[in-house]
Amino acid sequence: MLNTQSPIPLYHQLADILLNKIREGEYPAGERIPSEHVLAETYGIGRPTARQATDLLVRKRILKRKRGAGTFVSEPSKEVDLFSLAGTISSFQKKGIQITTKMLQPICLKIVENGSENPFKGNKAYFVSRLSLAENRPVLIEDIYLHAALFSGIDRFDLGGRSLSQIVDEHYYMRPVSGKQNFRIDSLEKERADGLDVSIETPVLAVQRFLDFPQMENGIYSELFCRTDQYVFSQTIGGFEDD
Repeated sequence: MLNTQSPIPLYHQLADILLNKIREGEYPAGERIPSEHVLAETYGIGRPTARQATDLLVRKRILKRKRGAGTFVSEPSKEVDLFSLAGTISSFQKKGIQITTKMLQPICLKIVENGSENPFKGNKAYFVSRLSLAENRPVLIEDIYLHAALFSGIDRFDLGGRSLSQIVDEHYYMRPVSGKQNFRIDSLEKERADGLDVSIETPVLAVQRFLDFPQMENGIYSELFCRTDQYVFSQTIGGFEDD
């Protein structure tokens, strides 16, 4: 029951109770929870307090309201281990999610001029930029830089719909052995925002990714810009996976 002597607001206490019931399976995904009237009677509170509790869980996307039907437990978010060494496309495919790509800039060899943290700055590197769409919805932009000597001739491959990690494995006989990733929340310039179908004010997850190979440290560097409103992007802790 609720503790009226606690400094924690009653609606927060009720939200925690409902969340625990959801996690324990008492209210499974897709099932309607008790109405605010029933919650108010059950816990001895007013309906506005019950409404505040459900509002809180709706904002967290744990509950969702259906007009005229009530409040239901949301289906769990689709989780994609985007940051495994298996690569972006492979990570989506493992979850059975249809993924397509659109080339924003075909792969080419160029002098890298921008990016203070880019390990290729001032040198030549292969560069490719592509937009990934999951189930026809834009979710991710990747700007990828590859070591010019290590991946000589990679510009002969069409990366429009293929896994880069698969090409590196099958044609260059290399797999990354370690890496580092930096995370931040960022906003986008208009061109990238348009590509992801968001406004320039929309915060996105920005990732800097450095991959090391036996032959070369920082053999691949990429910058990823991810929408997080459709998928949960996760990272496995305790080691890298490549299959």
